[in-house]
Amino acid sequence: MHPEGSRFLAAAPSPVPHCPSPVAGFSRRIVRMLRIALAALHLVALGLGLGAVIARGTALRESPSNAALRRAFRSDTTWGIAALLWIVTGVWRLVTGIEKPTAYYLANPMFHAKMGLFLLILVLEAWPMFTLMRWRRNFKAGESAERLMTRGAGRRISTISHFEALLVVAMVFVAVALARGFGSGRG
Repeated sequence: MHPEGSRFLAAAPSPVPHCPSPVAGFSRRIVRMLRIALAALHLVALGLGLGAVIARGTALRESPSNAALRRAFRSDTTWGIAALLWIVTGVWRLVTGIEKPTAYYLANPMFHAKMGLFLLILVLEAWPMFTLMRWRRNFKAGESAERLMTRGAGRRISTISHFEALLVVAMVFVAVALARGFGSGRG
């Protein structure tokens, strides 16, 4: 697909011979702005998620307290929102071919590496996610942060969180290589 167009936006022919269609120009501008918006939101999600997962891990390494647990919960929520934003913008960019054709990504080993890192993060996140969901319920029901955080699970979630942060950083390096054409025979 051409970088300025989209297979989903058809342009009407110009009523005047040898003049570009005003709809075609409008469509190209919309696609350009959509590309910018999706890329920007994808990067915003990266920043939010990286900061949030580090903050969650740090809060769970602190001495058990209600304040530390609330910080961990806020950070965990931000991490979840960032992950959702990351997935939505990434899938949108992949499926619509708005940046590069879908085939470019699917045939590129750098894309496979990026998705492998992402899947590893998802697998690692399963246990912390369910544990923190349970903690939220128990905390709302009156269980103390000291009791919840001293069972060793807090420290394990902290370690997983910081390792996930490293994987996110590794994804950035792979994504930069992918964007520069590595793995496609161009880089």
